[in-house]
Amino acid sequence: IVFSGNGPSGICLSYLLSGYTPYFKRESLHPHPILQRKLEEAPEVSILDQDLDYLSEGLEGRSDSPVALLFDALQRPDTDFGGTAESVLTWWHEPNRAIPHLVLGRNTPGGAWHSIEGSMVTLSRGEWMGLPDLPFKEWLKQNRRGLRNNRATAEDIAQYYQHYVVKKGLQKNFRCGTVVTSVRKVSAESTSNHAQKDLQENSGSLWNSNEQSTEVFQVDGFFKTVEGDKEPFSIYAENVVLATGTYDSPTWLGVKGENLSYVHHQLSALEAAVKNNSIGIMSDPVLIVGAGLTAADAILFAHHCNIPVIHVFRRRVSDPGLIFNQLPKMMYPEYHKVHQMMKEQTAACAGPYECYISLPEHHVLSFGKDKKCIIQDKNGCQKAYKISMALVLTGSNPNLSFLPNNGIDLAVDNGQPVNSKRNPIDVDPFTYECTQEKGLYALGPLAGDNFVRFVQGGALAAASSLLKKANKNPP
Repeated sequence: IVFSGNGPSGICLSYLLSGYTPYFKRESLHPHPILQRKLEEAPEVSILDQDLDYLSEGLEGRSDSPVALLFDALQRPDTDFGGTAESVLTWWHEPNRAIPHLVLGRNTPGGAWHSIEGSMVTLSRGEWMGLPDLPFKEWLKQNRRGLRNNRATAEDIAQYYQHYVVKKGLQKNFRCGTVVTSVRKVSAESTSNHAQKDLQENSGSLWNSNEQSTEVFQVDGFFKTVEGDKEPFSIYAENVVLATGTYDSPTWLGVKGENLSYVHHQLSALEAAVKNNSIGIMSDPVLIVGAGLTAADAILFAHHCNIPVIHVFRRRVSDPGLIFNQLPKMMYPEYHKVHQMMKEQTAACAGPYECYISLPEHHVLSFGKDKKCIIQDKNGCQKAYKISMALVLTGSNPNLSFLPNNGIDLAVDNGQPVNSKRNPIDVDPFTYECTQEKGLYALGPLAGDNFVRFVQGGALAAASSLLKKANKNPP
């Protein structure tokens, strides 16, 4: 089995395929009485070997995935009600059930968490960022770190994921510094004995070919060596897991001048400009486009540095679809402040916040070489603004260029590109196997699970399915 992606989804699945097996802790009591009754029916049978459809039936919560809700309920029984009940799972290491696998990732284990500015605070509560059988809060305590307002920094999370891989002895499955360039189905006969032999020597019996299988996946790519060279590789596997997340390609507006050097699509560009003093208090305003949390983070950063901001977004401030209207004020005071600024500081009426102008229901028409930006309101009125730099922070899309047709054929709507929120890869909800391509699995944002707390259910479903295929499930 080969995974592409070494973020939380890939780490969790590697743990489950390394022989770590969850059972119901016999003496524990789950607050959900129906789930408790089901768990008591067969405590000697691992959760991986039980009927996940049956166990998850009737569960409700903040995810559309039944298995995500199930695994979350088992690990954090009453967390949505502010409770701190312990997990009802106990973990056993059963090495005979381990399945050889390789986890390929560009960076160190933790995926995109290593690309996020270290001091950024998570949207989710800190304890929701943890992986199975190593509570995040415990790790923080051991490292003498704390949670700010119940939330953690990106730096802490990235370090925790690296520590998790080492602590659980998973390093042998991880190949960092690898870039996958192609995943495609090939005939098993067309793969030479030489390639098969190489693979078995290099990575255990990854081939593990089942006589009936006539097609396998060929995974091509390259390793980045310490010297900076690119060393190509080809791996053959019966099953491939896509867990590459959605952080790869920022969304572009598609307007004239967007490719000019002062227009950026990542928050790190603003941080770099402040660091090297190319932008400061006396600069022309920074244009920030977007009304999500990354745009809010950029506004907070600029506000903290006293840098003037023009904030453009398409929605109304009161739109219920706006993320700020869905967040509890007490838990997210800084985002509530941004929302307040968006409401009170429009161009039409000056509010209490200096150096910030909000332009709701506006959109960018073009960027000029003279750093003038043309912005249009909902009535078609246009105005030019002189800016120092622009940050277009309107979301991101996964980069699936290594799949045939960019993976579009695998999506729920196979006429549109894959998008984690609007058009995820179509998977079976109880195995996470792609409905359009057997042997190919998708986890995390690619399958529509956008929170670390819920990506683990997909790993449980995929592990259960892969163990059945490998006949590693006891009868």
